[in-house]
Amino acid sequence: MHYANRMLCIYLARHGQDEDNAQGILNGRRDMPLTKFGFGQAELLAANIKKHGISFDAIYTSPLVRARRTAEIIAEGLGAKAPVVLDDLIERDFGVMTGKRVQDIEKLCAPDIIKAHPVVYFINPQGAETFPEELARGRKVIDWVKGKHADGNVLLVGHGDMGKMLYAAYYGLLWERVLSMFHFGNSELLLLAEDSPAEKAHVFATEQHSH
Repeated sequence: MHYANRMLCIYLARHGQDEDNAQGILNGRRDMPLTKFGFGQAELLAANIKKHGISFDAIYTSPLVRARRTAEIIAEGLGAKAPVVLDDLIERDFGVMTGKRVQDIEKLCAPDIIKAHPVVYFINPQGAETFPEELARGRKVIDWVKGKHADGNVLLVGHGDMGKMLYAAYYGLLWERVLSMFHFGNSELLLLAEDSPAEKAHVFATEQHSH
């Protein structure tokens, strides 16, 4: 684990469960708040970060409320500086799939899909940001962070699809491969660092569903 270091370590956190997640709705850039369970996930994430002895020199967040609130909960839990909104961390625009049911992705988008348990990714519905476009945005974010922070720990709080494209951008991997490599669940944490191999990016996972 990275406590004190002289390299740049970029941590990626996904927001806690929001109302769309809980109802099986594709959110994209819809701006729905966290559920009570999502608040709990964010609080647990903050507690786990603290327990692992990780601190952050800066916290950046997507402008969407589910990410901003998660970032605020983490910052409050760590006694860290308030998160700074970074617009390019916003989730992928889902185009015509925004607001549709998750269970209908295959029916509406096949054969232009990638099945990756437990997520089915749609590739190019009308009006959606493509994964190559989102990957380019991810590279822009990574380059910006590296330009601003020579070393230390930086936390980026965002979203599932965007998180995967940030990961792909950092490690120079094909976006198609990254979609199928792992699941990036609500309030999970990834580490991008020179001495952290791509296949070991998960710092810790988080319970995904209330019982």
